[in-house]
Amino acid sequence: MPTMTYDPDNIFAKILRGEIPATKVYEDDETLAFMDIMPRADGHLLVIPKTPCRNLLDASPDQLATVMQAVQKLSHAVMKAFGAEGVTIQQFNEAAGGQEVFHLHFHVLPRREGDRLRPPGQMGDMEVIAGHAEQIRAALA
Repeated sequence: MPTMTYDPDNIFAKILRGEIPATKVYEDDETLAFMDIMPRADGHLLVIPKTPCRNLLDASPDQLATVMQAVQKLSHAVMKAFGAEGVTIQQFNEAAGGQEVFHLHFHVLPRREGDRLRPPGQMGDMEVIAGHAEQIRAALA
């Protein structure tokens, strides 16, 4: 059984504290959305709660409710920004479930019929990612 302790030095906690840069697209009192630096689709972003929790398994009902509201809002924005026909939401829990960063996060990926996701783990072009972030911010405005 994995240890369910939250590590305050995980990369997303560092982003929340401003210790590591991120291309932010949306922020409210409870959540933050920023671009994935290894995008599997154009417009691939991450939505996280600002409060500590490892994943879905230890998140409070309030954390889940607020982050899911932001996920829905950002899903509409990426669809509008990229003319997408749908959206894929990915969320992983614990290492055996595919989780790599142990802070609750949701991947939001705009999709079109027949498109393929890029392989995981490939760094994106930061200028292209910044442009995609601008498109999403414009769609939110």
